[in-house]
Amino acid sequence: MRKEDFIAKNPLRILIPESGPKRMGLVMARAGLGKTAILVQIALDGLLRGKRVLHVSIGQSLEKTRAWYYDIFKDMVAATTMEDAAGIQEDIHRNRLIMTFNEDGFSKAKFEERLHDLVSQNIFRPDCVVVDGIDFATMERAELEGLRQVIEAQGLQAWFSGRYHRDETETSEVEIPLSCRGYADLFDLAILLRMDPEQKNLVLTVVKDESGATRPGNILHLDPATLMINP
Repeated sequence: MRKEDFIAKNPLRILIPESGPKRMGLVMARAGLGKTAILVQIALDGLLRGKRVLHVSIGQSLEKTRAWYYDIFKDMVAATTMEDAAGIQEDIHRNRLIMTFNEDGFSKAKFEERLHDLVSQNIFRPDCVVVDGIDFATMERAELEGLRQVIEAQGLQAWFSGRYHRDETETSEVEIPLSCRGYADLFDLAILLRMDPEQKNLVLTVVKDESGATRPGNILHLDPATLMINP
């Protein structure tokens, strides 16, 4: 399969249209369900389309973050028999930058400073940023509001991961979990990753999309073994 064919058929198209305004998205899930895998697939979608992606990893090493990209891209190639996989992987490495922080070392001010250095020194100018590992339970809302302002000022598409409590009762599969509602209004698009108890697989459900491109309740299914989004 040619890269262009994969891009056109990628089920992520319902979440990331080829055109339209830049948006800030949120992937919500309980701990250990696969938020990082979803963010990496979103990042790879941008990279395959020639975008430059900044991956901000909080509390995870550079090597482990790289391994997520390697493993998921390998599964993509195996599933689609993608042509020129080696050349595409070189492009991915060239257009991706991973920025790591300790769990207690991330803040709006530090992110803004490091992003400014990258751009002003012409080291790396991203089109998209994914932020994985923020503990929203301890982050002040003002910090998140500041992050949104920085991202908007740079004209970036952005995706975050957010964890909700393991013991939280889900009142509806199309509602934002209670523990995420305090900051969900700062995001334009929110999707919920959960286990479907009847089919015993993982599903992504759109719970909010202010652009109107998708409607609440739209679902994507994941392969429970690879965490790849199925067509």
